Amino acid sequence: MAPNPTIMQAVEALNYRVTIGDVAAQAGLDIQNAERELLSLASEAGGHLQVAETGDVAYLFPNNFRAILRQKFWRLRLQESWQKVWRVLFYLIRISFGILLVVSIVIIFAAIFVILTASSRDSDNDNDRSNYSGGSFFFWPRFYWSDFFWIFSPDYEPYRYRQRRRARSFSGNSNKNQNEMNFLEAVFSFLFGDGNPNGDLEERRRIAIATTIRNNRGAIAGEQIAPFVEETDEYEDYMLPVLTRFGGLPKVSPDGDIVYYFPELQITAAKEKNPQPISSYLQEIPWRFSEADSGQLLLAAGLGGVNIVGALILGNLFKNGAIAVQGSFVAFVGSIYWLLLGYGIAFLAVPLIRYIWLQWENGKIDARNQRRQKRAQTLKSADASLQNKLTYASQFAAQTVISAENLAYTSETDLIEQDIQQLE
Repeated sequence: MAPNPTIMQAVEALNYRVTIGDVAAQAGLDIQNAERELLSLASEAGGHLQVAETGDVAYLFPNNFRAILRQKFWRLRLQESWQKVWRVLFYLIRISFGILLVVSIVIIFAAIFVILTASSRDSDNDNDRSNYSGGSFFFWPRFYWSDFFWIFSPDYEPYRYRQRRRARSFSGNSNKNQNEMNFLEAVFSFLFGDGNPNGDLEERRRIAIATTIRNNRGAIAGEQIAPFVEETDEYEDYMLPVLTRFGGLPKVSPDGDIVYYFPELQITAAKEKNPQPISSYLQEIPWRFSEADSGQLLLAAGLGGVNIVGALILGNLFKNGAIAVQGSFVAFVGSIYWLLLGYGIAFLAVPLIRYIWLQWENGKIDARNQRRQKRAQTLKSADASLQNKLTYASQFAAQTVISAENLAYTSETDLIEQDIQQLE
């Protein structure tokens, strides 16, 4: 079984010496999964067990444990290789929509140009009019193809955006929007956006809950968790998943209030430190229509409009029998005409529908954020009943630190050598 990447990241973030509670809090995993995955990782990566005199266990990992795992797990190497390939494939998928838009426009106006040029030549042999780009009412702009192919570069961006980036670098704001999109990426963003901004919401929720428990030394009241969950109730059923995940136990006060303490989260391998900063409530991020620059969005929408207008002009020419009198290129364009027109319509319809959906979704996100914020404010201005509940919970607060001074056993050295060291 391949090691859990979340566990590996947690071990690295905690400086390679951890307890089950450390990992569960850092990664937002339940205690049982954290213990099982940590044992597996220690076994495969050459980790060491350290047992304190109290019987609590810490795990020590070598700094190069990822290199050790890569040598053992060919699937891990294959996965890393596939991730590199997928990044390239996904980039090609992203830019393909912009390429299709540009190709569609080029095909449409090339066909219009051919039709009008041929029609003008057939109806009037006057050289002056025929040299005027195929008709008195049609203008074909001068286009430098060497400039066009720059948009296929992953580093492409219009000149004014390069100038803006350069200006920021001189003004000392070079760290702002360093990953600006090129135009082809912006087309994909215009159509489909840039992914769910709350894709990691559950992970953030678990980490926030675990950190809150840790900051309160493993003992809390349900109201302290309420700002991080979706819905609450008077029976505190929302605490059941938290108890299951982090190995919590309920306690009932003499007044009938229920509080919770988490023995595993009270054990740490790190030295005692100040509480970790955390937001007072879990805040969902509103959806953005696109991360692309406003100028890029206007350009994408404008080109979509150009595609539709060009397709309508071309359709009108086809109605007048242009296909019958032209060559194979115009006949080919006529065969895919509805595809060209449909792509142009969909190019503008999809973002419009998505924009309407985002407004509706952001309204629900705002309502959920307000409910969680209200619970955080209730906790901050706790009444006498809640204060008594928090005071009772604090009676179960504790922290056990497994340090080098209180070790009874470590698998780093032989047991005989450890007995000799203790006698000394």
